[in-house]
Amino acid sequence: MHNHILKLLGCCLDSSIPILVFEVAEKRSLDDYIYNVKNRSDFRPLSWKIRVKIAVDVANVIAYLHTAFSRPIVHRGIETKMILLDEDYGAKLSDFSLSISMPEGETHLNDDVKGTAGYIAPEYARKGRFNEKIDVYSFGIVLLVLLTRRDPFNPFPDIEDEYYGLVDGMSKHIEDNRLEEIIDHTIFEDGTWSEKEQQIRAFVMLALHCSSKDPEDRPEITDVGKQLREMYQSLISN
Repeated sequence: MHNHILKLLGCCLDSSIPILVFEVAEKRSLDDYIYNVKNRSDFRPLSWKIRVKIAVDVANVIAYLHTAFSRPIVHRGIETKMILLDEDYGAKLSDFSLSISMPEGETHLNDDVKGTAGYIAPEYARKGRFNEKIDVYSFGIVLLVLLTRRDPFNPFPDIEDEYYGLVDGMSKHIEDNRLEEIIDHTIFEDGTWSEKEQQIRAFVMLALHCSSKDPEDRPEITDVGKQLREMYQSLISN
């Protein structure tokens, strides 16, 4: 079992409905740190280094699902509430109830659309057609949420006259040279160094690359993981 998959420890059969028993995630879910940090005295905003580490961990486990088996596994439910954190802020991907293995020799599958609005790749939402690239898209949205702490389905509730999803909203902020306005301000408050702004911009561009509307334009998750690991190594060395 991969280190960044939440481990199933056993099953309790004493109740009418069997209860699955998983390892404990001491720091709860990434969703809690993104959206509930202001409401919990025991939660602190995640540092930039921890955010990059979480991204590396999740990219690694997605790459494992996509490449370690003869039939690639598509998770189909990658989002912040499915990412749990251990005591060292190591990320654990959970809930494989929507996961499916690609049939041998097939490049795509068709199925009913499942998942959470805002994280679902456009081609899957439109036609129910998918392959591993929908996980790359969802991961790109996770990266944008890590950067902004905004709801991917309704990131700009104060804008009433037009709707921007998180991908389009980020692209527009870059186009208007207003990137700092959409980035979570606590990222800039936890310390500075000479390459920080450059690294954040590279992280943004990687997230947007992953969440490209055309699945053919999205990178392989193994390449994404490599770039994130390089970022994290740079952080450690600094």
